[in-house]
Amino acid sequence: MAKQKKHPQGTIAQNKKAMHDYFVETRFEAGLVLAGWEVKSLRAGKAQLVDSYVLLKNDEAWLMGCHITPLTAASTHVIADPTRTRKLLLNKRELDKLYGAVQQKGYACVALSIYWKAHLIKCEIALGKGKKDFDKRHTEKERDADREVQRAMRTNGKDE
Repeated sequence: MAKQKKHPQGTIAQNKKAMHDYFVETRFEAGLVLAGWEVKSLRAGKAQLVDSYVLLKNDEAWLMGCHITPLTAASTHVIADPTRTRKLLLNKRELDKLYGAVQQKGYACVALSIYWKAHLIKCEIALGKGKKDFDKRHTEKERDADREVQRAMRTNGKDE
């Protein structure tokens, strides 16, 4: 009997900048249409989502600005475009929610992460409202205050 292959697990790439720049409200899980060399590169963890966003056009969603670096061994016979637009697979109801929200003022659709789900590669996208500079500073102050509280609690627990 043949051995079962173990599927890769975990997050491939995250867009930390999106969490800094947007108030994330609603999250969606979308499939990705990928070429073979892209899957091999993602297994090796060669992806970046830094400036990526989701474009909604003609009742379809497209991932723009995602950079998947081609492996030299895997893509010798293919001319690989690392930043090509990739189609996102969402159902009609999810697309309608995204279209409705993006039409409102201040909402944007951004990619948060690419991860493995069993043997499939999924992209987590989200609707977010842009943060102003003072919102970003306030979030950073809250994070620093939480860190100080955790540090104080850790040191108090060691003294006893």
